[in-house]
Amino acid sequence: MTFRSRPATSLARLGSGWAAGGFGALVVLLGGWWFTVAVGVIVHLGLLEFFRMAQSKGIRPATKTTLVAVQLLLLTTQAAAGSGWGSGGMVSDVAAAVLPASGAVICGWLLLQPVTGTIADIAASIFGLFYLGFLPSHWIKLRVLIDPALAPHLEGSLPFSGWPWSSGLALTLLACFLIVATDIGSYVIGRRLGRHPLSPISPGKTVEGALGGILCAMVVGGGGGLWLGWRWGWLIGALLGAVVAIFALVGDLTESMMKRDAGLKDSGDAIPGHGGILDRIDSYLFVPAVVYSFVTLILPVLERG
Repeated sequence: MTFRSRPATSLARLGSGWAAGGFGALVVLLGGWWFTVAVGVIVHLGLLEFFRMAQSKGIRPATKTTLVAVQLLLLTTQAAAGSGWGSGGMVSDVAAAVLPASGAVICGWLLLQPVTGTIADIAASIFGLFYLGFLPSHWIKLRVLIDPALAPHLEGSLPFSGWPWSSGLALTLLACFLIVATDIGSYVIGRRLGRHPLSPISPGKTVEGALGGILCAMVVGGGGGLWLGWRWGWLIGALLGAVVAIFALVGDLTESMMKRDAGLKDSGDAIPGHGGILDRIDSYLFVPAVVYSFVTLILPVLERG
């Protein structure tokens, strides 16, 4: 009976993994409000899992208020992006004001409860807003980028499909490929060569695996930099790959730390064979803000150098 259950579990894991990957690829290609709605659904489910972990520790976060604030943050980010992010105007001003205003509303809500909120309640609520609201909103910012200087080699449409290219689409795909490369490199190298534990937070991870993930991401990033047409493309792309790999690992270990503190093996059971939503997206939370900052702040400087 035990031996029969393993292939079934592996099949469920493989099937759900391919389904999640296909869904992710589709919404990235669609972009716009389709992409924003998909991100909103995913972070909503992830935030519910995060709050369940917090509640298992006796913490009482402002659950409903934070859930609404996160969706408002994502929606205003897309609305501002659609009107030209950074171009000024009331829409972009509203989007910029959502995060600080939401923090104040969350604290006010906790003050009005019959049992006054604690530092832990405030911290869990604000961290949830940051972790599953502010950070994922950078996927939206990244996807809507249209500056051709960020991807000078891309012209026309996607091969075999006629789908229009944009720098935002290319950079979003590259960011996802770098995370996948990090996961594959970490798993393969860690499984074959791993000897030294990386952290007691996640006993299965090794130093060799982490280095393998960084190396694999640097190779993919170097190819991506050449593909996009960056000056010194392979070098800048490899640098981006290393940075993404490190922050993907930080995201993974952060979620592992929270699960360990809550005494849980998985954050939930939403995805067959994979655990919860947070178990699948933990590496994807810190990365978009890093990639967005890299291509909008650091890349222009490097290109002029």
